[in-house]
Formats: sequence, C-alpha cells, structure tokens
Amino acid sequence: MNAGTRPAPTNVAFERPSIWQRIVPVFTGFDGPLSLAILLLAAAGMVTMYSAGFDSGTRFVDHGRNMLIAFGILFLVAQIPPQRLMSLAVPLYVIGVILLVAVEFAGVTKKGATRWLNVGVVIQPSEMLKIAVPLMLAWWFQRREGQLRVPDFLAAGALLVVPVALIIKQPDLGTAILVLSAGLYVIFFAGLSWKLIIPVLLTGAVAITALVMSGDAICEPDVKWPGLRDYQKHRVCTLLDPSKDPLGKGFHTLQGMIAIGSGGIDGKGFMKGTQTHLEFIPERTTDFVFAAFSEEFGLVGCIGLVLGFTFLIFRGLMIASEAPTVFSRLLAGAITLSFFTYAFVNMGMVSGILPVVGVPLPFISYGGTAMVTLGLGLGILMSISKSRRLVQT
Repeated sequence: MNAGTRPAPTNVAFERPSIWQRIVPVFTGFDGPLSLAILLLAAAGMVTMYSAGFDSGTRFVDHGRNMLIAFGILFLVAQIPPQRLMSLAVPLYVIGVILLVAVEFAGVTKKGATRWLNVGVVIQPSEMLKIAVPLMLAWWFQRREGQLRVPDFLAAGALLVVPVALIIKQPDLGTAILVLSAGLYVIFFAGLSWKLIIPVLLTGAVAITALVMSGDAICEPDVKWPGLRDYQKHRVCTLLDPSKDPLGKGFHTLQGMIAIGSGGIDGKGFMKGTQTHLEFIPERTTDFVFAAFSEEFGLVGCIGLVLGFTFLIFRGLMIASEAPTVFSRLLAGAITLSFFTYAFVNMGMVSGILPVVGVPLPFISYGGTAMVTLGLGLGILMSISKSRRLVQT
C-alpha cells in the first residue's frame, strides 16, 4: 500500500438479535433455590386460605389474585439491576418521608389511627418505607465504603429514626417495628461494633425482666405509661396475663393459644379445625391465620412451615454474602431478615409470647398491601442474585 493512501472501507454487518434472543434473558437467571422456597410457601398459603377463608366469601380467590400480583411485581423488579435500584433510593426515601409528614396534617383517620392519605386514591405511605428505608441506608453505606466512622453510623441512625418516629405517631406500632428492624439490619451488616450492640441488648433484657416482675403494679388503670397510648399499654398488660380479661382484650390471645394447643402433634386435619370454622379465632384469615394453620396441621405442620421460612431466609443470606457490592449485600441481608421479623413477630403474637400488633405472616395471611411489599422484597433479592451471576460470567 502506498504511503498516503487510505485502506478500502470494509462492510461489517451486525446481526440484530431476534425477538427470541431478546426475550430469553428476561425469563432466565432466576435463583432456583429461592424460587423453590417461594413456591412452597405460596402453596402453603393457598391451602391454608382455602380452609381458613372457606366461610369468608371470596377470600381464597382474592388471596390467589394478590399472590399473582405479587409474583408479577417480583418478575418486574427482578429485571431492574441493583445499580438502578440504588439510584432510586434517595427519591423514594424523600417522597416517603414527605408523605408521612402529609399524613400528620391531612391524613385519613380510620378506627382511631391516622395512617392513610388521599392522593386521588387512598394510600398508606408507611408501607413504602419498609423498602425505602433499607434502600436509603444501603445507599448511604455504599457512599461511605472504606471510610466508615462513628458519625456515619449516627447519621444512618438519624435517617432511620425520622420515618420510624412519624409512623409511631400515627400510631402504627406494627409497621414501625418492621421499618425499624429493616434499618437496624442494614446498620448491623454495615459493621456496627458489638461493643455498642451488647449494652443495648442487656438494657432491653433488664427492661423486659423489670416489666414482667412488676406487671401487676404498672398495669393498674391509673398508671400512665409515658410515650405509649392506652391501647398499647393494654396490649402489653394483656400479654403478661390475658386471663384477666378473657372476653375482652385477652380474647384474641387466648383463642389463638387454644387453637394452637388443640392442634396437638399432627393437627385435626384439613378443613376440620373447630376453633377456625366455629369462628372463635378472630381475624383468622389475616393476623391470626397461624392459629388456624396450627389447629389443622399441628406441631408437624408448624415445624414444616418454620423450615420453609428457614430455607427462604438461609437462601437470602447466601445471596447477600455473594453480592458483588456493598449496596446489594446490605440490601439483600436486610430484606431477608425482614422476612424473619415478619414470621417471628406474627407467630410470637399468635402464640402469646409477644404483644398483639398488626404484622401479617408472609404468604399465609390475607392482604393486598402486604403482598405487594412481599413481591417487592423478593424481586429485589432476585435482582441481586441475577446481577451476581452476570458478574461471575
């Protein structure tokens, strides 16, 4: 080739991927063990709802519809890469806090609680914070990677306290517990020193012991509990001794305990729960569905259900441990342990070892909003798992 002459242009043809080649990646890459755990728990939820909701109109059909909506949300969220989720953390958190503040001034009150906001449709902003808070805190620690100091943990605590305080004020103790625990899990996984954790745990243990020892004195009608409303005080006092008001405030707890005990080792059998079908169990398709499940499937069924949740949690923690970034690792760990909080608080509440709060049992309890939150959380776990596989390949 002579100097100064240009090489002849070559025609390079790029093949456009076919529609099939574009669609296949959307339906692949889902975590197999996590999918199995989800399907097993979803099946248990449908079986339980068929029996518990048999006399409750369309509860079974509605539960199935909610389950399908949750699966649809899971599928869509799983397509969003963690980097994109991280970019949504700050906007979602800010919008959520603004909506919580708006609830204080223009909220909709139902049954004595102001938790809802009418924005054309009635929404419950606190539900958004179950996902927005761990997103925000994971984003914060990702930004501070490699240079964490005590002030960074204090700032994270402030980001957590603001929405939790607003939710408690509504009042909504159940949601506040879930949001608080999700945020604390992020802070714990970020490397919070045990020197700070152990004193808090010891203080809590001492406080609980003092509460149990002095229950009769502090539960007197004329004793006021600072920071708590009367109904919250009654719930704690009912936990200490539900037999003091068996037909009133202690009714829920006692009936749940009776149903669990009457199930025995192997249960009364599917559709044969007397406490359930004679309507002694209050809220048998929602918060107290575990009592209905225990009555019909007994200790064996309960162990199976606990093992199902354990499998789900174990797999979620495995995904978190293998996540490629600080953000995805903290977020996956917090969401996974949030499922533990849901299950532990609900089962503890129904069996009488925790106060009665409005916390559903994932997959099993009826509820549209709870299913949406469940789908979001599981979709994020799937997204993180898919991103890990892409990094490895």
